[in-house]
Parts: sequence; C-alpha cells; structure tokens
Amino acid sequence: MSYNWGPHYIVPSEVLKTFSGMVTLREQLDEELLEKELEALGLAGVVKRIVNPWYYRKKGNETWIKIGESDDKSENFAVALRTTDLENGQYEVLGLMHVFVEKDKVEHTIARENVVEVTIEN
Repeated sequence: MSYNWGPHYIVPSEVLKTFSGMVTLREQLDEELLEKELEALGLAGVVKRIVNPWYYRKKGNETWIKIGESDDKSENFAVALRTTDLENGQYEVLGLMHVFVEKDKVEHTIARENVVEVTIEN
C-alpha cells in the first residue's frame, strides 16, 4: 500500500493558479504518512535529509527547466519563481521531493512528485 505523504502544494494552490511577478513556491509533507510509507517499503530508518527541487515547463513541452531547490522544511521548501522571465501562457510546475533515509548504515532515497498547471500573466 502506498501512502500519499507528499509533496502537497501550499503555493500554487487550488485558488492561486495565475502568476505574475515574483511567486514563492511552497510544499509540505505529512511526516506521519512518510514514516508509514518507509515502513511499507522496508526502508524505515533515520531520515537524514529532505530536498525539494522545483521545475517548470511550457504546457505541451517535454523538457523540464529547473527553478531551484530547497531543503528548508521550516520554510516549506520555498523557492522563488520570477515570472517576468517567462512568456505569458500555460505552464506546468513540478515539485519533486526526495527523502534520504539511512537504514543499517546504507542510504536509500525515495521520491514523489506533484505537478500543477498554472497560467503566467505578466
């Protein structure tokens, strides 16, 4: 059984789907569900680090372009996106959260993604 521990967008949200100017992207995770997922995968151990790289792409394109990444859980893995560098239109934003776990002195990594469609209107 898989547990949906995250990432879960804070921004962009279901309400804020049109961006203009400087936007701070944020995600959170459910640590209790993360622990259950690690147990189910046989990887329960010490979480050493969580990092969340962010990407965007114009709707219909295949290639993702990296915005940045954060390992600052206290700030919800915040990364700034400057929309003035982009053409107006439909885009997708990807948060790809990685969790690094140590079990029996071996590091393992799991990852989950979240993609949302947004509109850029500068």
